[in-house]
Amino acid sequence: MATRAPELPGVPEPGWRRPRLAPSLAEVYRTVPVAEGSWWRKALAFAGPGYLVAVGYMDPGNWATDLGGGSRFGYSLLSVILLSNLMAILLQGLAAKLGIATGRDLAQACRDHYSRPVSLFLWVLCEIAIAACDLAEVIGSAIALNLLFGIPLPYGIVITALDVLLVLYLQHKGFRLLEALVTALIATIAGCFLFEILISRPEAGAIAAGFLPDPTILTDGEKLYLAIGILGATVMPHNLYLHSSIVQTRRYEESAAGKREAVKYAFIDSTIALTFALFINAAILVVAAATFHTTGHSGVAEIQDAYRLLTPLLGVTGASAVFAFALLASGQNSTLTGTLAGQIVMEGFLNIRIRPWLRRLITRLIAIVPAVLTAIFFGESGTAQLLILSQVILSLQLSFAVFPLVRFTSDRVKMGEFVNPRWLVALAYVVALLIAAFNVWLLVRIVGGWL
Repeated sequence: MATRAPELPGVPEPGWRRPRLAPSLAEVYRTVPVAEGSWWRKALAFAGPGYLVAVGYMDPGNWATDLGGGSRFGYSLLSVILLSNLMAILLQGLAAKLGIATGRDLAQACRDHYSRPVSLFLWVLCEIAIAACDLAEVIGSAIALNLLFGIPLPYGIVITALDVLLVLYLQHKGFRLLEALVTALIATIAGCFLFEILISRPEAGAIAAGFLPDPTILTDGEKLYLAIGILGATVMPHNLYLHSSIVQTRRYEESAAGKREAVKYAFIDSTIALTFALFINAAILVVAAATFHTTGHSGVAEIQDAYRLLTPLLGVTGASAVFAFALLASGQNSTLTGTLAGQIVMEGFLNIRIRPWLRRLITRLIAIVPAVLTAIFFGESGTAQLLILSQVILSLQLSFAVFPLVRFTSDRVKMGEFVNPRWLVALAYVVALLIAAFNVWLLVRIVGGWL
């Protein structure tokens, strides 16, 4: 049921404590060929991993924070979404470069660099982050099933455990099929929200103003809490581990030139994919601001309330159904990549490989228990609060993935010619410190009783 992955033969490489492990997700490692020829063909060959990563940037947890931010504060938190997305583009680019240049994913790099107690500590934190993300996926999918088919929340939460069968089926059919399904679901979500934006008719000037930084975010406790939730829902720690592994599904040349080309195309792939994620996140907030905030419904923070109010407020039949369908697509999309991230983290940190279905069930059961209890005892309002809390937890875990990533990619001994240039080192550490500072400020306000 559980086995240890073999270490590759030889002595540790310069800068690392241990010999390199066999790759995570060994069943799909270097299975996708890279086409020779034009720039366009190569870009298509490398396209895919970025979209799997982008899924985590538009999961149901994002919906809760974006809906709450838009209905409560209008367009003012668009600047947080933009800043978070720019941070994500930088950090995901570093994660891809780490995987390509060193042949290690971030979990393996942490295991190879840090002592065993530190590695175990980082593993526990990452598992907490994955469980928090899975919690959002479970609740989001259950809410969508409830809205579309009337299935009670507790039953819907239990039904979501069965998605492990879909993941297993897709993994056995090839990684490209998994990428194609994820991309199709992203396109579905984007199409649904394009429709919602067109019928909600937001003010273009107000949207543009919302992308400018608002100083009151740091002084208003409610705004800060939602802003940290948006940051946690956007830049997810387990996505850094995921990206550093799945870029290695491409069969690029192992030479320096081949790796340089792979890094370039991986960055293009993730940047385009995360731009779609930016559109979807901003669209959720814009629809909430245009539909609820401007009509005096500033208390709409729950997905169920948004569903009930969209059609009557917009006067367009089907607006609510489209919204719920997009939510279901979002929840199912996120569960696919959550499975892969959990497998990568366990294999990388612990050097233990267990069957994917068992790994998925363990993670999902951890999420199902609090979700079911909340749905039974606190109802809809409890699940909404739990969604936002899960995203704040993600944000609090983020620094423990970001600082090792920046450190490794800035180490010339580890990265060789792929080391970050000085300007990128400075920028990456500024981003890492900003994330840490936001979270420290949030904790200070919580402890001080200002939230």
